[in-house]
Amino acid sequence: MIAIGSGKGGVGKTTIAVNLAVALAKMGHKVGLLDADVYGPNVPLMLGTSPQPRVHEDGRIEPVERYGLKVISVGFLNPGDKPLIWRGPMLHKIIGQFLRQVDWGTLDYLVIDLPPGTGDVAISLIQSVPLTGAVVVSTPSDVALQDARKAIEMFRQMRVDILGIVENMSHFVCPHCAHEIDIFSKGGGERTAREFGVPFLGGIELDPDIRLGGDSGSPVALAGQDSAHARSLYAVASAVMQRLAEQAARPPETVIKIQ
Repeated sequence: MIAIGSGKGGVGKTTIAVNLAVALAKMGHKVGLLDADVYGPNVPLMLGTSPQPRVHEDGRIEPVERYGLKVISVGFLNPGDKPLIWRGPMLHKIIGQFLRQVDWGTLDYLVIDLPPGTGDVAISLIQSVPLTGAVVVSTPSDVALQDARKAIEMFRQMRVDILGIVENMSHFVCPHCAHEIDIFSKGGGERTAREFGVPFLGGIELDPDIRLGGDSGSPVALAGQDSAHARSLYAVASAVMQRLAEQAARPPETVIKIQ
């Protein structure tokens, strides 16, 4: 179970979550995608699908299947522009239903798109399930990194392993002169990773094709790892897989009794 979180909105957290899930599926894994961002459920738009999930007689929910992913989102249950004006208990209940009443089947990875910040939904989810690890997404700007540091500290206080930091919108390459422009600065994600002693998983360029893929419901990761527009996303997916393998290889903690 991989939580994708951020300290603030607008840094491309859902874009990373969706493309990471697609990349893992394209690499041959069984992947689920849980859209836990109940206030801004953008996953249905980014996947280009919005059917009503089937509910079986026993109350089990059948996830939507798209691009080889099993997906569930509040956006399927509450489509359109009507907001969900819910307080904590209702949020906790819907997250619990997504985790326990959805027929996920056998998965290799469940990617969970958290809402931005350190509020009720993130805390409820962390307390409800044993997360394998968390990925923190930020842009290189100091404002975004200030909030990313809060997200890192939240995961640490909740005893969730941090798989690493992804620096989104890391740079922009001019299509005319091929000159690299650091619109939101550059290197802040890697610097923050060093400061907090967590891995840096990679930088994702500011690419119009990545934005277009999300808006059109056709994530750029569908083009495969040989695509110039998706290469950095696959590099992040590979880094996440490596971190999970390292984590699984760790010896279990032992308790030594002193007589």
